[in-house]
Amino acid sequence: MNFILALLLVVAIFFSLVFLFGYFLSGPNYKGPKSDHFNGKRFQNPSRRSAKGSSDGMKYMKERNPGPWKKNYETFVREETLPDRVAIDEVKITFVNHSTFLIQYGGLNILTDPIWSYRCSPFQFAGPHRMRPPGVKFEDLPQIDLVLLSHNHYDHFDTNTNKDLIKKFNPRYIVPLGMKSSLIKLGAKEVEELDWFQETSVGEMTVMPTPANHFSSRGLFDRNTTLWCGFLMQFNMHKLYFVGDTGYGSNFKEFGDKYGPIDLCLIPIGAYQPEWFMGPIHISPAQALQVHHDIQSKQSIAKHFGTFPLADDGMFIAQNALKKAMKEEGFDPDGFIIPDEGYSYDFKV
Repeated sequence: MNFILALLLVVAIFFSLVFLFGYFLSGPNYKGPKSDHFNGKRFQNPSRRSAKGSSDGMKYMKERNPGPWKKNYETFVREETLPDRVAIDEVKITFVNHSTFLIQYGGLNILTDPIWSYRCSPFQFAGPHRMRPPGVKFEDLPQIDLVLLSHNHYDHFDTNTNKDLIKKFNPRYIVPLGMKSSLIKLGAKEVEELDWFQETSVGEMTVMPTPANHFSSRGLFDRNTTLWCGFLMQFNMHKLYFVGDTGYGSNFKEFGDKYGPIDLCLIPIGAYQPEWFMGPIHISPAQALQVHHDIQSKQSIAKHFGTFPLADDGMFIAQNALKKAMKEEGFDPDGFIIPDEGYSYDFKV
């Protein structure tokens, strides 16, 4: 009897701690007018498909069959100095890794979803850790003017990295609805939160958050209470599109019909297996190629692969699957680059 009581006590303490951590980690809730994708409490996907719930999550954890990862495989960290700026008629895209890019565009230095932390987690002692270091050292970054955050998941909104960016560069932030207060708490001075299709100007460039099929949460009690998005940047009639984490949907064809063609697009390809579970929130490599077509992209670059083991696809599965999809279609692989960390890719505006 004493053993049973002790066991029940341990279980009660465990779930109480989970509840408390889940409560305190939960982010703010956006409060604003209802829309076609906000019901007054929670945001919805354009596809109307939602991320899988707790019962499917338990099934996924029980049936997991993750592919292999090798830590620090062919590690490359850039030693060459990055330019402070690039010419106004040039675009330089430097892949850090995961969804972090340094985009030098429109006279600006822009970071997307920056993460330099070892783990994409609320804690640095637990959670998914890096299998490869950032391809660019934080201390080697040029002056950062603008940071774009697509949503509040820990592999995209990293508290430690953003604290460091704010302290060193005090950049401007553009974020989806509901994320502003989190950045203000970190010390950011200039934060603009926008809905899908709202435009803002940064110098001579315009930035517009775009729809994506994903979800948001940082704890147990904030599911979909802040928005998620991609970003369309336009400068001098040139269009650069950072696709946020997303499942596939008709919204990409609709976007392409209205805003295409797109000159340069950054598209996620990884963390997609098993597809029955990840499909509503992450596209497969074959679907990434379809997104390239849907949005009428002239040139695409892959992202969201090979850094953090977030799903069952192993370290090279997404890259190999994209190569296979391009080969089967007879698609020129130079039209959809799988970038190397630390390297820069140059384009003309």
